Amino acid sequence: MKINPDIFRAYDIRGIYPREINKAVSYQIARAFVYFLSKKCRQKLTLCVGRDNRLSSPLLSKKIIQGIIDSGSNVVNIGLATTPMLYFAVAHYRLSGGIEVSASHNPPQYNGFKLVREDSKPISKITGIEEIKKIVLSQRTFSTKKQGKETKKRIIGDYVDFILGDIETKKIKPLKIVIDTANGVAGIVIKPVLEKFPLKVYHLFSKLDGRFPNHLPNPLVEDNLRDIKKAIKKHKADLGVAFDGDGDRIVFLDEKARVVPADIIGVLVAESILKKQPGQKILYDLRSSNIVREKIKEAKGIPLMSRVGHSFIKERMRKENIIFAQELSGHYYYKGRYFAESPFFVFFEIIQRISESGRKFSYLVDQYKKYYHSGEINFKVENKQNKIREIEKRFSKGKKCYIDGLRIDFKDWWFNVRPSNTEPLLRLVIEAKNKKLLEKKKKELSKLIERR
Repeated sequence: MKINPDIFRAYDIRGIYPREINKAVSYQIARAFVYFLSKKCRQKLTLCVGRDNRLSSPLLSKKIIQGIIDSGSNVVNIGLATTPMLYFAVAHYRLSGGIEVSASHNPPQYNGFKLVREDSKPISKITGIEEIKKIVLSQRTFSTKKQGKETKKRIIGDYVDFILGDIETKKIKPLKIVIDTANGVAGIVIKPVLEKFPLKVYHLFSKLDGRFPNHLPNPLVEDNLRDIKKAIKKHKADLGVAFDGDGDRIVFLDEKARVVPADIIGVLVAESILKKQPGQKILYDLRSSNIVREKIKEAKGIPLMSRVGHSFIKERMRKENIIFAQELSGHYYYKGRYFAESPFFVFFEIIQRISESGRKFSYLVDQYKKYYHSGEINFKVENKQNKIREIEKRFSKGKKCYIDGLRIDFKDWWFNVRPSNTEPLLRLVIEAKNKKLLEKKKKELSKLIERR
């Protein structure tokens, strides 16, 4: 059996079905995963398995479960589940680990696996994927004296109770909301979570369809937001919300159908948290606007800058007792949700903020648009480290930070350039105090990066 080593990525395992991810590969990954966990835990393992609604997910899930059982470990099969549901199940039911069968926001021909240990601690390239990769590629055979067993468990009721446990329902006004789940698995959660609230919900593409016939489940791509933008204007909604394919990312739009940057959403949520619990630590990724740090300080919080990547963020949150973290990609993490992705925690914090303010969502957002931000720009670069050194030499007079690629701060602007973990790409973000300066620096850096 030939296995493409490139399916083992920085934070998960992902590839094209059935060429790269298929029954045989899935089975071998499951057995390698059990072997990896068994070395760290002497007790018999009980692992959770969930899946999204891609056409290949039922078959791959079946082979993952078979591989775990044949390795002598037990399985709690939760069936259709978002990735946050899988994280919840592993931590809440105190299981040994788990696998979500999903390729997140990728096109329908892809599939893959997200792996976690006990307490839903993520397994990344550094913390286990590389070791699992070596086991799989070695084509190792495993012998097991005793088989495990499978238990099927419906968790949606427990999950909804968990999500709504600390929501102040009386503070929520009857807002009109457009929600787009892009025919993805997040569609199974919307009604049971929101049916108890006085919200008028227009749910786009709620029917599960692993072909994603209306648009790809990636809300970071502007083309995939055309339908939700139209619906916001048609229904005169107060806001819109779009989820990705496995339900761990959430993107907000205001009543004008404008996308709200994730760092501003993070600030709004952080301020609400700090109003109740001043002095808490708030983590933000280094691509975020400077307004994030400024507003967290104003709210009597402790702002901490982080490198990009959920495994690094979750690990640091646990070590330093950080209550909340945000990434520019639309991932949000909350201590009260097992330090995992918490899209509905953020959703309800934003809903409460709008309800209490009596203002339009756009008004709240515009208060934080102090700077001009480029968003992330990708450049194809083969020798990424050489190019970063060249950039550092050119801009040597600024304040340097190396926590993720290179960030250099100046008085009126800053930039971050960091290498992709999986592709020959450099990712650039620039922020400036005015639009003219932003465009000038974008042109200057782009020219430098593209020069051979």
